[in-house]
Amino acid sequence: MTGTGLRLVRVTDTPAPSYRVMVVDDHPMWRDAVARDLAEAGHEVVATAGEGRAAVRIAAAARPEVAVVDLQLPDISGVEVTRLLAAADPPVRVLVLSASGERQDVLDAVKVGATGYLLKSAGREEFLDAVRRTGEGDAVFTPRLAGLVLGEYRRLASAPSRPDDDAPRLTQREREVLRLVAKGLTYRQIAERLVLSHRTVQNHVQNTLGKLQLHNRVELVRYAIEKGLDRDG
Repeated sequence: MTGTGLRLVRVTDTPAPSYRVMVVDDHPMWRDAVARDLAEAGHEVVATAGEGRAAVRIAAAARPEVAVVDLQLPDISGVEVTRLLAAADPPVRVLVLSASGERQDVLDAVKVGATGYLLKSAGREEFLDAVRRTGEGDAVFTPRLAGLVLGEYRRLASAPSRPDDDAPRLTQREREVLRLVAKGLTYRQIAERLVLSHRTVQNHVQNTLGKLQLHNRVELVRYAIEKGLDRDG
């Protein structure tokens, strides 16, 4: 518009969070393209690596918050890289980005601590959303893979579970958050449901992880399913 010298500015929108990200892939062109997409989206690409051992060594100095890791690496596997990064101090949240959607590959990555698993056939926006959600601590999977992981957890949960007598005492709020985690809600959705801040939800999840001696949200989902918290009633 002209003549008034005025324009409307939306003040309710908040910028998407950005993270320190490492990219681990042995294909230089793919690695560079992923790093470029991340940088254009506002993330800080603190390191890239084409081999697993180099990635683990570099991560100790670069201190990424999120690592995008391919499974097929020339020295050690991406599963082993994921295990080492997830067990680091501080731990790195790992989003596996792989061409493989094989059941065993997915479950192996999740069991060692991957926060998410995305196929390389995913679109750019889906990938960037997955990185953001991984940084926030959400478990991120394409729908087919999410069903596979939850199905495996429910299969394991069908075996007799350990008694609750020795389970650490959770507060009522921690139990509420855990129930919604089990139902697959993101941190932001949980915050809206319980009228809490996103940071408060994260704190409740971290406290619960500590009490239960679990390492990541994926393990927390499994625990909650074992206890039947994903079912209403």
